[in-house]
Amino acid sequence: MSEVAVKPLVTPKARRRLQLARLVPYLLLQALIVIACILVLRLLQPSDPDDFALSEFSLQEDGVTRAVTLPHFTASRYSLADPPLYSGSFTFRTVDASAAWSVFLPRFSNAVEVAVNGVVILDSRRDPTANRPDRNTPEIAPIPSSLLRDGTNTITVRLFVWGPLKGFLDTVYVGPDENLRGAYETRTLLFVTLPVVFSAWQSILAVILAIMWLMRRHEPVYGVLAIAMVLGVIQAFLPPPVPPAHSSRLAAVLLASAPIESALIVVFAVLFFGWRWPRYGTLLFAPGLAVFVVGLVAGQPLPRILFLFLGIPTVGICLLLMAGVTAAAVVRRQDAASFTLGCAVTIVLTCWGHDMLSVFEILPNERTFISRLSYSAMLVAIGAGLTWRFARALNQVDSFAGQLIARVREAEERLKASFAREEERARAAALANERTRLMRDLHDGLGGQLVSIVALSERGSNGAPIADAARAALKDLRLVIDSMDDIGGDLMLALGSWRERAAAQLRPHDIALDWHVTTPQGLPLHPELRPWHVIQIVRILDEAVTNAVKHAKARKIAVRIETLGGAPQDRRGVISIADDGQGFALAGNGEATGASQTARGLRNMKSRACRCGAELELGSSPSGTSVRLQLPRRFPDSDAASG
Repeated sequence: MSEVAVKPLVTPKARRRLQLARLVPYLLLQALIVIACILVLRLLQPSDPDDFALSEFSLQEDGVTRAVTLPHFTASRYSLADPPLYSGSFTFRTVDASAAWSVFLPRFSNAVEVAVNGVVILDSRRDPTANRPDRNTPEIAPIPSSLLRDGTNTITVRLFVWGPLKGFLDTVYVGPDENLRGAYETRTLLFVTLPVVFSAWQSILAVILAIMWLMRRHEPVYGVLAIAMVLGVIQAFLPPPVPPAHSSRLAAVLLASAPIESALIVVFAVLFFGWRWPRYGTLLFAPGLAVFVVGLVAGQPLPRILFLFLGIPTVGICLLLMAGVTAAAVVRRQDAASFTLGCAVTIVLTCWGHDMLSVFEILPNERTFISRLSYSAMLVAIGAGLTWRFARALNQVDSFAGQLIARVREAEERLKASFAREEERARAAALANERTRLMRDLHDGLGGQLVSIVALSERGSNGAPIADAARAALKDLRLVIDSMDDIGGDLMLALGSWRERAAAQLRPHDIALDWHVTTPQGLPLHPELRPWHVIQIVRILDEAVTNAVKHAKARKIAVRIETLGGAPQDRRGVISIADDGQGFALAGNGEATGASQTARGLRNMKSRACRCGAELELGSSPSGTSVRLQLPRRFPDSDAASG
């Protein structure tokens, strides 16, 4: 009986327990982050010089005058024609005339005009960075000494409101400039300089992410985040429209593009964690597009109203979706990227909740909006994390490339060693093949001649047959030795040696040898030419001459050498031998009829030509016999056909 190993399966209940075990600590940590954010918002609240605070004012609004205490929310919205007017007083002593005095306004919305003793000393509408509620921009204005009177001085603050939110004026501070300047610079650092730094860093990261996306089109997560960062940079640096002056509708709409930016961040999170963006997810862009289109068509103040009722809730919904996406990623992935992004989303969501409490006046003495500051910080953190991730991937690629180069070098060294071994083996094999061919040639040629000499000696033949056999053996030995010479691929050198031997062979028979080379170059060079090729060619020529001497009764043998073809790669050498003998009869297949020895010789010639890759043509008539050997363009490397 065989045992089958069964892989344990995780049940749905166990999986839910595991996910719950991961989710609970994460949610507890996010609760701690929320508490920490609230404490930080309370503890890092800028401290103002309370010794110089002016809180008691009379407010003239909608034709009614009443006493109010700052900070104060007006009842007016869109009050540009008849703005609320705050009137108060402060005391100045001539003994304090040595120090310059100023008016310091920590917070207000949307714009203020401050006058001392009836003379305007500050109009925030002239400062393009001071007229947006989300900027929390402080203002300070020196009071000319000529305006100050000993004793009681009057101060009026006209509050211009052009948005759907109620106007807000924080406590006003009047006193020596040296006592107020520190609080002003602290607020400027927190609410002006720091957002500019974040926005500048965000613009740099937007360029980097756009370049990364252009280089890696298959990863749209970089492009989506780059577009979101560009929108954030536009909102940060685009000058806000200041009514009643004419302003671009496009600029006013772009300042309200936060819902589109938030929807893009949700898309980024979904793609970043490797999930597919659902089709219905495009509805998340509907509120932002509605604000954009209505702002272009209708103009102000309708986009501000739509932004209040559509844009701000959309931002909150997107943040909640981001929190859900990151929480799901933490439960499933358990990696640092999802954990870090989830913590950043919790911080931004807490700041957004703080701002909503300020908008609905649940925090009555607050009108400090920090969502934009935390939102920019989150975008910068995400961009920096992605850039770090990309740099780490590049480092891994460089490391892999280094390892690959090392491995390639090792493989190259192994290949070189293997090539050297194979080259040595090939050299040894070539030598062995040459040795084998030499032994075969000696056996087929010289060996046969020596056997004939021995046989003739044993039969007691006279000296003439033995001498002829000895000469044939010596001739064959010289042929083998001459073929071993290095002729550098020039077959004409071997043919020159053969010509001398052929002339010596024909001279005793009174047969003339007509040698004619028709082309200047003779035969083309063949670098691949080997000694065994030369032996086969020379033996074909020897056989042709021998047949003419023994059987044809010829009186003249003509040898013609030429090169056919024009282009170098098409050139082929041709060697022709013709005699004026009596010839012999050829069958239909080109074989000789009659004497079996002649037929066997012709078959040997064709076999040798085939082994060299050459083509042999025979022709015979009563007026003579011709042998035409057409050499190949390239001689074969193997002699396998020889057997």
